[in-house]
Amino acid sequence: MDIYSSKLPPAVDYGAGAFLLLIAILSVVGNLLVLIMAYKRSSHIKPPELLSVNLAVTDLGAAVSMYPLAVASSWNHAWLGGNATCIYYGLMGFFFGTASVATLTVMAVVRFSVSLTLQSPKEKISKSRVHVLLLGTWLYALLWALFPLLGWGRYGPEPFGLSCTLAWGEMKDHSPSFVISMFSMNLAIPAIIIIFCYFGVALRLYVSYKSMDNGNLIPNNVKMQRRLMVIALLISIGFLGCWTPYGIVSLWSIYSSSASIPPYVSMLPCLFAKTSTVYNPLIYYIFSKTFKQQVKQLLCPTNRTGTCYASQPNNGTENAIYLVCDRNKHKEGLSAQLSLDKSREIETQLNSSSYQ
Repeated sequence: MDIYSSKLPPAVDYGAGAFLLLIAILSVVGNLLVLIMAYKRSSHIKPPELLSVNLAVTDLGAAVSMYPLAVASSWNHAWLGGNATCIYYGLMGFFFGTASVATLTVMAVVRFSVSLTLQSPKEKISKSRVHVLLLGTWLYALLWALFPLLGWGRYGPEPFGLSCTLAWGEMKDHSPSFVISMFSMNLAIPAIIIIFCYFGVALRLYVSYKSMDNGNLIPNNVKMQRRLMVIALLISIGFLGCWTPYGIVSLWSIYSSSASIPPYVSMLPCLFAKTSTVYNPLIYYIFSKTFKQQVKQLLCPTNRTGTCYASQPNNGTENAIYLVCDRNKHKEGLSAQLSLDKSREIETQLNSSSYQ
């Protein structure tokens, strides 16, 4: 039997292709929005936020480089391109997946280091240092992705025939050291570091809250760190949660014959793992006021339904901008702004005259 032919009924293949197409669209749109928002405020972006931008790049790269081929192969009821595209697909998946894990690990370490001095208004990490860390994540991912091409490890088709990844069943005899090293360095150790760091951040926030006499007067930077920790923690949980079932099935195929795994059992964790590229923009939209308001500003129509204007929020924990589409309110906002500018101009003139 051809290793690149589907082991599933055509109806299941068509359904899997439609599901992957939906995931691809959501991933591209969501992560493009993250990158557009980051570009629009690039002059004000803080160093730790670059890690979230890098995560969006890895998700977008995976969606663009992999999902179209997977969708076309599913609807073809056989893998397209044979060995060459299989190696390409496996390399891209391993490369972007490792880059995502490395970025999440660095994000956790940075969040932990920032939490050590919550009361300090100074920036805890410079952009140059974050750039070095980001470069390190990409080089680390590239090194691991190249190992199978250099003979340590191997790329091959999935048991159900319509996807390619590391050839787990073959590597248990040819490269057992690669399997142990890969799972240790790219799953187990990163997961331990992430859990330890966010536990440390939560403990630090708890101590900060307890040390304050009045719990209602919590500094804005502490509130912001709490919100950022929740977002980063949910992103990490989402990624690890998506890939853990796939990792379990992969380990099973190493220590047992892949033929003992039904095609459906091997396909479902693979599809579930690919949803990891969609979660991050959704988490940003739900839990980040700034991101939600920027998306609304981008999508808010300005020609017929009204003009978007910004008003400062009451709660400044995230420097959020609330957007409203209303012509009358827009005029009122402009009038208020003009009055404020005029009063500032008069005050400046009075101050200038008093010094003469």
